[in-house]
Amino acid sequence: MNITLKDGSIREYASGTTVYDIAKDISPGLARNLMAGEVDGKVIDLRRPITEDCQLNLLTFEDAGGKHAFWHSASHLMAQAIKRIWPDAQLTIGPAIDNGFYYDIDMEHVLTPEDFKTIESEMKKIVKEAPDINYYEMSRKEALEWAEKEGETYKTELINNLPEDAVISFYGQGEWADLCAGPHLLNASQIKAFKILSLAGAYWHGDSNNKMLQRIYGVAFPKKSMLDEHLERLEEAKKRDHRKLGKELGLFSLHEEGPGFPFFHPKGMVVRNELENYWRQEHRRRGYVEIKTPIMLNADLWKRSGHWDHYKENMYFTEIDGQEFAIKPMNCPGGMLVYNSTQHSYRELPIRAGELGQVHRHELSGALHGLMRVRTFTQDDAHIFMMQSQIKEEVTSVIELADDVYNIFGFKYKVELSTRPEDSMGNDEDWETATEALREALEAKGINYVINPGDGAFYGPKIDFHLEDSIGRTWQCGTIQLDFQMPERFDLTYVGSDGEKHRPVIIHRTIFGSIERFFGILIEHFAGKFPLWLAPVQVELIPVSDKHDAFARKIAAELQENDIRVDIDFRDEKIGYRIREAQMQKVPYMLVIGDKEMEGELLTIRNRDTGEQEQLTLEAFKAKLKEGIGSKGLTLK
Repeated sequence: MNITLKDGSIREYASGTTVYDIAKDISPGLARNLMAGEVDGKVIDLRRPITEDCQLNLLTFEDAGGKHAFWHSASHLMAQAIKRIWPDAQLTIGPAIDNGFYYDIDMEHVLTPEDFKTIESEMKKIVKEAPDINYYEMSRKEALEWAEKEGETYKTELINNLPEDAVISFYGQGEWADLCAGPHLLNASQIKAFKILSLAGAYWHGDSNNKMLQRIYGVAFPKKSMLDEHLERLEEAKKRDHRKLGKELGLFSLHEEGPGFPFFHPKGMVVRNELENYWRQEHRRRGYVEIKTPIMLNADLWKRSGHWDHYKENMYFTEIDGQEFAIKPMNCPGGMLVYNSTQHSYRELPIRAGELGQVHRHELSGALHGLMRVRTFTQDDAHIFMMQSQIKEEVTSVIELADDVYNIFGFKYKVELSTRPEDSMGNDEDWETATEALREALEAKGINYVINPGDGAFYGPKIDFHLEDSIGRTWQCGTIQLDFQMPERFDLTYVGSDGEKHRPVIIHRTIFGSIERFFGILIEHFAGKFPLWLAPVQVELIPVSDKHDAFARKIAAELQENDIRVDIDFRDEKIGYRIREAQMQKVPYMLVIGDKEMEGELLTIRNRDTGEQEQLTLEAFKAKLKEGIGSKGLTLK
């Protein structure tokens, strides 16, 4: 059989050769660092034999699939250690997640952070024992006998939910085993460094009617240095927590009277408005028009759009005049009605209609997290109505817009192409056409991307942008979704050059994704030190005493006339205290106003980013501020 490797080279192997054996043939060093394989886009175990021609990628810890296999193996290591310490513990599930792993446990002993070192110590013993991680299979009957013998009642339930004729896969290490689809490492000794991080409660199957389990979170790495770096990033992330900084900087607050419904304060509204103004400016430049649609529409509309069948559990409902209404979870259906309110010609297309639309979604209370996961937010939506011949050009244009916006904030990003989910509308042909169109646009722009199978929207495939912030974390923000379904459901048409009616195709897209979430990401990305153009207060004036107040007001008035945001600290506090307060509020420029400033032409200006001071006339300072705001630079000059 022929195996095509990532670099395009082709190697020939006997049918049945495993992923690991292929890697060892290429390079023993590569094989030692191997975590998993990827055959034709699907991540598989190293032990898996390959029986036919394929494209093979060999995954290390640097690859998402490799990390997943490594962290999944670490979750098994932790579970084995827990079973050794507390033999009566009932194991449920222990997956890898985006930033590590967890295992849900049911046991009488109530875990506390003091138990972490005990568990880690046992994990180290197992690593030192260096047990091979073995793969084997059982019939459903054999698996049930195993679960009964081990006293694992949750595993019994999982096995009973599998088909009668299922062959069930297991991974075992030393005296311990777990039913699992894998993939996993070859030996537990590969897990060199790990740390248990936190505890949480979790209901079995996520159902509050079931028993509350103890969820144990951890992370692991092939090298201790990598773990140390990760833990440093976690500490840095705590300092940057947008909930903490949001309160300290007076940006927003959260209240028990409205869980998941954030309150924005005056300074927070400055940042929001600047983001929205920038959004509008960039969209006007690119030929978008802006619309606004109602926040609540009747149930018939949501049935027509497909949201009733595919999204109902996340929606809020009410009744008006005996008719059921839903508060919108998405802006799309309203945009369809706006388009359909008039007849369109092919000569008008594409029509690019943007909307900063407030939506509401019912999120579980346990999932709420500051501005990152809320129950109401503003989507920076746009719907592009176009002919099929315009798809590639329009998708390319949206990619270029996203790139421009993310560069303004200093974000690097990665791209995923998400394909058809199980719960979807439409026929195979439309999905294939839509997916291929997105793929072609990405490749035409030379953008590297990964396939995210089955994670598309219910009405079409999508491109997702994952931003990398200043401490290396990633956030999914922008999306481009191609839709052949809603034009059918809403009977959208345009008159073609032949005088006949035709169906448009729609791009659904966001750039920020959610204004609230993007705001939260920016707080953490900049650690509250917003660029000059976004800063709620751009200049802080500190008069030394009340005799300097009038002069401070005069300077403030001149700056405000030039659209510069100024605050004067008139408080009867010591100068040193007020200077520290301005620093804590992360104001870009600070001026202390005393006798010297009143008597001379020069102002002494302190730069937040460098800590340096310079002396400028008021006119020169105004020019400096205007240039800095206009350029939207990331650092102060």
